[in-house]
Amino acid sequence: MGRMFGTDGVRGIANSELTAQLAYNLGRAGAYVLTEGAHKPKILVGMDTRISGHMLESALVAGILSVGAEAVCVGVIPTPAVAYLTRKYGLDAGVVISASHNPVEYNGIKFFNNKGYKLSDELEDKIQSVIENNFEGVPSPIGGDLGRKIIEDSALEDYIDFLKATIDVDFKGMKIALDCANGASYEAAVETFRSLGAEVVVINNDPDGININKNCGSTHPEELMEYVVKKGCDLGLAFDGDADRCLAVDEKGNLINGDFIMAICGKYLKEQGKLNKNVVVVTVMSNLGLDIALNKEGINTVKTKVGDRYVLEEMVNEGYVLGGEQSGHVIFLEHNTTGDGILTGLQLTSIVKKSGKNLSELASIMKELPQVLVNAKVPNDKKDIHEVDEEIIKEIKKIEETLHGVGRVLIRPSGTEPLVRVMLEGENQEEIDKMAHSLAKLIEEKANI
Repeated sequence: MGRMFGTDGVRGIANSELTAQLAYNLGRAGAYVLTEGAHKPKILVGMDTRISGHMLESALVAGILSVGAEAVCVGVIPTPAVAYLTRKYGLDAGVVISASHNPVEYNGIKFFNNKGYKLSDELEDKIQSVIENNFEGVPSPIGGDLGRKIIEDSALEDYIDFLKATIDVDFKGMKIALDCANGASYEAAVETFRSLGAEVVVINNDPDGININKNCGSTHPEELMEYVVKKGCDLGLAFDGDADRCLAVDEKGNLINGDFIMAICGKYLKEQGKLNKNVVVVTVMSNLGLDIALNKEGINTVKTKVGDRYVLEEMVNEGYVLGGEQSGHVIFLEHNTTGDGILTGLQLTSIVKKSGKNLSELASIMKELPQVLVNAKVPNDKKDIHEVDEEIIKEIKKIEETLHGVGRVLIRPSGTEPLVRVMLEGENQEEIDKMAHSLAKLIEEKANI
């Protein structure tokens, strides 16, 4: 059996790959591994709005109760709320049933430890090995020692109170558009912004279990971009299905992605003396324009592999407070242990309010460099050819010299397909387009000899 856990928990098509049986097994093994030694352990369970959530929640909870643990169920709630509430309520672990920005047929199960962090690979492997060893040594209590399901009605309210406490300004006089992706933010986001005094207009906040992420939210912000202009809003915010991501739209209808959000928030935090070590953590996929913008402000960037878990790891290890991805997955470590879309939207909106500037003006801190991505088909055993083949190495060096330091070459092997992705950034779209295609062709030729 391959590794069950991916970079973001266990994911798959619900009722086909991610079955009720697997959810039961994960609940049972997860409760056992995460709460060893805890007296009557308690585990928080939340989910997004997709139809398969009910089936998976029932099975997962049954698994948790079968080892004598308690399941504290909070219903539909953003993923970052599960991380926060697990800490706030002093519980032993948290689980969220969600496939984030993926289409409705997918679902996922993701665990958090008692401090609200995603699990280490070692713990995930331990959960998998309990399942593979047929639950050897795992108790099956009877009578009064079985677990109990508890419904926690105040969870959403507690999370909203936490969100509001992360800023020190209200939004009176502001008109804000929200796109809730028919997902987990449909109540939390609207309630939070309204209670801070904003005039809130909303789209895609009518989940029916099937319309989550469908042509809406942070993966499809086009509707919001038009809506902000049509309704004369100060700004718009688009979340994904589980509300751990946020993209913004300025008053002119321009998309403000995660790189721009980090530039704006990084500059603001530095001015407040709150940007520890004057560093923002980004992935290798962040636009070079972000580096240039932050550099001008005296802020350094530290780069990690693609994936929010690597960003978080670096932040925790080094004590950095701000990091994230272009996709709008931004982590404010002072406030929460994972990317939090509503929290990100609040921080950005509060900077707009306090500065008295339009979002478009704040975003002008950064100029995005044109980017080209070309796939080169290579056999799986040749994915490192760009690091060993002299001719390819020479060609990359030549391209970098041509770009005069205002641009770069990035080559990333695909984790799932027999190809490498060739990315170029530079000032001239036409020029980098040519260079990227010719480099990809050279890699293909040399790798398939």
